[in-house]
Amino acid sequence: MGTRLLSEQLVRNRFPHLNYIRIHTPEKHKATIYAWNGDLHLPEKDAHSLQKYASGYLYPYVCFQVKAYNLVQADKVPQLQEVPEAIIQTAKRRNLNQFGIIEAINRLFPCGRLTFNRYHAAESIIHFDFHATRLLHDREKEGMYNYLYEMIPLGSYCEVTFY
Repeated sequence: MGTRLLSEQLVRNRFPHLNYIRIHTPEKHKATIYAWNGDLHLPEKDAHSLQKYASGYLYPYVCFQVKAYNLVQADKVPQLQEVPEAIIQTAKRRNLNQFGIIEAINRLFPCGRLTFNRYHAAESIIHFDFHATRLLHDREKEGMYNYLYEMIPLGSYCEVTFY
């Protein structure tokens, strides 16, 4: 599954001279790769190579674009939130599927059960249900969304209905 963390790791492995890498989903079925080298610059040759690599080897259902890293702020890319190591390791698994995502969330939120509801392909939205044994605080819900966004494919969004 083409998660942000796995994709960033693959780009870093393929382009070790690019010191700054950030991948973001700006809209459905799209992802932007922001990159800079050690000189805080993205040469045209690197941008072209990165675009070709992303289109050929990263998640095939996503349209990638490449931009210089300094545009992260101008494009209003949200700052990264801290996530538990268990989520990071899960998101970097090449064989990650919906069951792995659900298992990771259920381990971190033992006060309920996350289940897959449906996938709306045209809108690129994955719908989950969370059946809680107690009322979840807004901060807990926000944390769950942050963790899910790290584990769902690039170019996708998710919705959770809390019960």
